[in-house]
Amino acid sequence: MSPTATTAADQALAAMRAAVFGADPMGAPPPFEPTIQAPQDPGAPVHAAPGGADELGDFLEAAGLMAYDPAAITRIYAGHPQRLLRRLWQTLVPISLFLLGVGWDRFSGALANPERARNRARECAELLAALGPAFIKAGQALSTRPDIVPPVLLDALAQLQDQLPGFDPALAMACIEDDLGQPVSAIYAHLEREPFSAASLGQVHRGVLKGGQKVAVKVQRPGLREQITLDLYIVRNIAAWLNRNIRLIRSDLVALIDELGKRVFEEMDYLHEAANADRFRELHRDNARIAVPRIFHEATSRRVLTMEWIEGVKLTNLDAVRAIGVDPDEMVSVGVNCSLQQLLEDGFFHADPHPGNLLALADGRLAYLDFGMMSEVSRESRTGLIQAVVHLVNRDFGSLSKDFVSLGFLGEEVNLEPIVPAFESVFAQALEMGVSRMDFKAVTDDLSGVMYRFPFRVPPYYALIIRSLVTLEGIALSVDSEFKILGAAYPYFARRLMEDPDPQLRRSLREMLYEGDEFRWQRLESLIGSASLQSQLDLEGLLDQVLDFLFSAQGGLLRRQLVEAAVERMDQLAWRTTLRLGRRLPQPLLPPGLRRRLPEAQRQGGPLLDLEPLQRLNAILQDLPGFEPRMLLQRLPRLLNEPDLRAMGVAMARGLAERGVVRLVRDVLVSPA
Repeated sequence: MSPTATTAADQALAAMRAAVFGADPMGAPPPFEPTIQAPQDPGAPVHAAPGGADELGDFLEAAGLMAYDPAAITRIYAGHPQRLLRRLWQTLVPISLFLLGVGWDRFSGALANPERARNRARECAELLAALGPAFIKAGQALSTRPDIVPPVLLDALAQLQDQLPGFDPALAMACIEDDLGQPVSAIYAHLEREPFSAASLGQVHRGVLKGGQKVAVKVQRPGLREQITLDLYIVRNIAAWLNRNIRLIRSDLVALIDELGKRVFEEMDYLHEAANADRFRELHRDNARIAVPRIFHEATSRRVLTMEWIEGVKLTNLDAVRAIGVDPDEMVSVGVNCSLQQLLEDGFFHADPHPGNLLALADGRLAYLDFGMMSEVSRESRTGLIQAVVHLVNRDFGSLSKDFVSLGFLGEEVNLEPIVPAFESVFAQALEMGVSRMDFKAVTDDLSGVMYRFPFRVPPYYALIIRSLVTLEGIALSVDSEFKILGAAYPYFARRLMEDPDPQLRRSLREMLYEGDEFRWQRLESLIGSASLQSQLDLEGLLDQVLDFLFSAQGGLLRRQLVEAAVERMDQLAWRTTLRLGRRLPQPLLPPGLRRRLPEAQRQGGPLLDLEPLQRLNAILQDLPGFEPRMLLQRLPRLLNEPDLRAMGVAMARGLAERGVVRLVRDVLVSPA
């Protein structure tokens, strides 16, 4: 296809855009956003000037929504179909035109030209930015997936993280004064009028408080709440239609949209974000590798957030991270461990960890920013996730299917029998390589196929967990193309399984370590070895948990194995000692049975007390970084006070007595044939 033909096609598309949207040279529609008038008097409120009386009423009512309320949003927009049609026109038409242009370029071969591909990628990012916050959020998610998005588009979408176009600084200053009730000069010693960066929901200005603290001041975009409510109304109705008419969709899409709407409304409330930041900082105050900006509440409102200024570089800017003397791989490890702690320990996690919200600091800390989108995981769900990992590692696909029921992915009434072999087909081959080398994306793709075939439903809250992990994995892949999220996560799972006193996890630990009545020392070694890879491993606590397990109800089989091994070895010791003493006594004085067995004393050798279970456990502990024998000696008083230890002593005495009687009759008194 000739360049002339390609140019002609572009001109035709541009003409179509102009016919729809006017003479905008970018061809992108303006998002629905009422005109916001900057006040002449800095102390006067900001006024909206929509197109008509009905729209003014809608605008004011939508602006007054402080929480996500689907019924209220429906009441606002259901009576005005022209608003719905206008927004659909503003979104579907430009997207279709863009896709048509890309399709033409692919057909004509123009995309093979690197410059042409970069232009299309830039056009895609600009289109998403023009369509509004919902589309920007989608672009941000894609910008963290180098395994899905080609590099040229990845670079363009990365600009959506924190390099979006800002809005009029006069509007920002007016919003600050309107919300905080004071002139800007009364609050800040200095505040830059031009924004430092802009994101989907607001823009950030650098400043200095009267007390001299450097701060970042985030100001919300004008008209944001009104546009969000309309987009949510449209998407929610599309989701409802899909649920009613597309039988292949089993998930409750409306519930997913409602969950997203709730989170977005929380994100638009900067007072809520400030509370989230305080809670997050408190939860991680003992982690020397995590930094959280301080919130200045006296200069914070629903639309204005003033926080400590933190100097750092984006985690995905590898050259800049190395330039400040920080290892990007180490930063990824810190981020993965922190995210797992959020999900599985605290139950309060950052649901939007995109590259713009994670900064590497020169002192080796990882800074988290933007706490608007947070979520919580119940204790039961956190335990269920760890149990699912245990059953996956054990290849116990029957129990794994039950885990999906307890986690809410399957209903109680679902027949699990056909799902078990489906799980086996998905996971068995991947497990052959080991958990640490499992390809998470390939497995989840295969699992998606299983979810289509069976009545799975993704719980609404879980969508945010998936988003958080997928985003985190995308960031890690940009640093290390060989990164495996499960390999990075398993040491944390192992540590939690070894250290957590939760009764359900104690049962899961027993499932992991036993196969029937056989204790799997190799699994214990693997589990402790994986747990030791955690930089935050509490070795003293781990030893206590090993002892807790040994003397718990779940450790009964292990105690019995230790008693049996001890009885076996002590019986051998006693018999060998008897034979050696017999060789020193006059032969006529010995019983005939003992006399005939004296040659056995020369054939028996080796250590007398080689208790295999204790040797295996000692070898495992010796390999732990920082382990010292004194740690076990310090626990002797506790061991001596264990009732089960005394019970083990009684069992050993009984076992030795029984064996002694058998030896006396069989080996001493009775002459061998």
